[in-house]
Amino acid sequence: MEIPEVKRVSAVKRDYLARLAKEGKRPDGREPDEYRPIKIEKNILRNAEGSARVRIGNTMVMAGVKADIGEPYPDSPEEGAMSTSAELPPIASPEFESGPPKPDAIELARVVDRGIRESGYIDMSKLCIEPGEKVWIVFIDLHVLDYDGNLFDACSLAASAALQNAVLPYEKFDLGENKPLPVTSPPISCTFVKYEDFIVVDPSLDEEQIAQARFTVALDKEGNIRAIQKGLKGTFTIQEIKNIINRAQIHARNIRKLLEE
Repeated sequence: MEIPEVKRVSAVKRDYLARLAKEGKRPDGREPDEYRPIKIEKNILRNAEGSARVRIGNTMVMAGVKADIGEPYPDSPEEGAMSTSAELPPIASPEFESGPPKPDAIELARVVDRGIRESGYIDMSKLCIEPGEKVWIVFIDLHVLDYDGNLFDACSLAASAALQNAVLPYEKFDLGENKPLPVTSPPISCTFVKYEDFIVVDPSLDEEQIAQARFTVALDKEGNIRAIQKGLKGTFTIQEIKNIINRAQIHARNIRKLLEE
């Protein structure tokens, strides 16, 4: 996700952040490898099959899950389907504009979607009702309520939390009693940015605005990589990527504990 150049941080603030980076400091006083406080609230929407609100610092995201019945894809007649979308409304940030989904919203939804799919978080084989005819389709809607950096991790965490306690509405379609959505262990996303050769986790908005490179990795319960997304025009060395993954594995274990409480 890249903020349009005309709206990026001023030269004065850029120089200030660059000076801090050379001293190994961050604008909010955090250590390079320190997340902002994370808060997870589940089941906040009465009319959704599953829902959650996540705060990472001042960034706040809400996720809602709905389930409907449809036809399976021809190449997977005995598996359900999933669709993920993201909304970046102007009320969440002056950087966002109303209208059709922009590339940054599409990228955000795809990164979250990929982490969930590749980790096998939802057991798609258990979403089949009639092979080749009827399956459950799970829709994940992400709504950014307040943007202060690191939407990738906030949205991924909100989606995982919303799916965790979601139910399939069998009663709504006269198919029997409602059942829990068949899920396993959720993926955990960790995002890092690089600026002035300084690599930090959980970037704030100011840090995102001056970042030259971004790296997001989604990990499963064993710490295995399930999805990766590189963003912006800058680069990482191989050693930097190895260090990022090692740091992400530690963070993922701690974040997973919050999600499973």
